Amino acid sequence: MADSPAFINGYLPALLGQAWLVVSSEFHAEVESRGLSVLEWRVLSVLEANGPTSVSELALKTVSKQPTITRLLHRLEKQHQVARCNDCGGDRRLSRVVITAAGQQLVQALNTEAARFEASVLAQLGEARSQLLKRTLRALIQRYSAH
Repeated sequence: MADSPAFINGYLPALLGQAWLVVSSEFHAEVESRGLSVLEWRVLSVLEANGPTSVSELALKTVSKQPTITRLLHRLEKQHQVARCNDCGGDRRLSRVVITAAGQQLVQALNTEAARFEASVLAQLGEARSQLLKRTLRALIQRYSAH
């Protein structure tokens, strides 16, 4: 019931936020110990995995606001970790961002560590529950990204 004091304890957005915080904090400390912000790692990881990506798609996939991503990309460009690309992806009118070799080198070791960390978290759930959780989250993202 929405008017119950216990409602918030089972409220899906609150549970998702809490789960994200408790699961990610250990790995985020590892990212920061290597000199990157968590958002920088996310942006570089998305670019490494997906190739040329628009700023708006980066904002969506990194759970950030577009102006924040734009400022971060300026910093990453100055550090030669990303580059703008107007002629990649087919549509010359749409500016995309690509990861550079330096950016790839920086993010690959962290992504290997992230995969190890994720495996240790999911091992506690078992394979079937882990796959169900990921499918459910992807379905929620797809359903609510359309709005």
